Amino acid sequence: MTLWVLGLNHQTAPVELRERVAFDAGALPTALSALRTLPQVEEAALLSTCNRTELYAVADDGQVLANWLATHADGLEAYLYRHRDADAVRHLFRVATGLDSMVLGEPQILGQVKDAWASAREHGALGSRLDRLFQQTFAVAKRARTDTRVGANPVSVASTAVRLAQDSFTRLSDSTVLLIGAGETIELAAKHLSEGRVRRLLIANRTLAHAQDLASRHGGYALPLGELERHLGEADVVFSATAAREPILLRAHVEQALARRRHKPMLLFDLAVPRDIAADVADLADAYLYTVDDLERAVEDNRRSRREAADAAEAIIELQVARYVETLQAGGRQEPLKRLRAHGEQARDDVLAKARQQLANGREPEAVLEFLAHSLTNRLLHPPTAALREAALTGDAELARAADRLFPEKAPYSHAKKPDDADAAP
Repeated sequence: MTLWVLGLNHQTAPVELRERVAFDAGALPTALSALRTLPQVEEAALLSTCNRTELYAVADDGQVLANWLATHADGLEAYLYRHRDADAVRHLFRVATGLDSMVLGEPQILGQVKDAWASAREHGALGSRLDRLFQQTFAVAKRARTDTRVGANPVSVASTAVRLAQDSFTRLSDSTVLLIGAGETIELAAKHLSEGRVRRLLIANRTLAHAQDLASRHGGYALPLGELERHLGEADVVFSATAAREPILLRAHVEQALARRRHKPMLLFDLAVPRDIAADVADLADAYLYTVDDLERAVEDNRRSRREAADAAEAIIELQVARYVETLQAGGRQEPLKRLRAHGEQARDDVLAKARQQLANGREPEAVLEFLAHSLTNRLLHPPTAALREAALTGDAELARAADRLFPEKAPYSHAKKPDDADAAP
């Protein structure tokens, strides 16, 4: 079985395609179950974020995995990357460390990788091999972020969007900002906005209690999602990041809001995949819409500033990949030894049980010892003796040389001490 990673991310596929293969929390159990029913798949885990969808699996054939992903979106093959074995390990280490993120070193991805691992384990899709790999991944990511500055001054897509709003559009102290959603991305945006002393903060969410909790911690006003259209016209800036499968802000909604604002410009950040804001909103004259892909250009400066730290983190990852592969190879080399020990222990247990039964039946101890020694010797030596006899008949010189290394010619072992033994009596 081979370790595989198949996926697509912000570097290989546009948001229009990524949103079609995004798996929300509700869809994961069904998806993982479907993967595990494939006859060539032993283990599987799914990582799905706004910037990537990746399938990690222990499977015979990577094409089977690609075919399964392709059932969720046409034309996927051209955007798909595949990694196997050591390359797959390296990819996961880089992802968890934030080296493969849109915002280099961003901290949220490690939590998302942990969520993917936990979900796969909870739904019975994770086996021992992937479980060990993910556990090692968490340790590597922690070390890379601790030993380098790749995680210094953490930057997220949310903070990048807030900074872009400040730098290019409006002063927060003069603005009303509307947040749609109450998840981690919106939580981060609310934090940065409150630190920037935004004039007025509105938070709309399907579950009003979640919006109220967020508003109470960041000085905002909570709204039920049903009142979104009524308050949209008040917003100078909109941030949206929900788990909706379809857009929740349509062109008509924004058009009506702009009319109420007398066409005062509105800046909108759609930080969700699938998208929350219809793409044709960007066609409106007074609406300025940014998606997660648009933010790629805005974070380029951050990526350059962190490159030196990232190089140090890459070195740590390369070392850990080599060690992980060595561990796997060593484990494979241990299998013959494990089988040999298991054979010896089974033979010992069987012969010892028979010897004890003979003693219980009253047989002389000396005879039982002779039986035990003779039977155990025969049981232990029969497989290698038969193999060496077969090697002699077939001319298998390699096995003969191995036997010479295992059993070199030397004097028989004796319990008696020689006069010059270091611990001999004077």
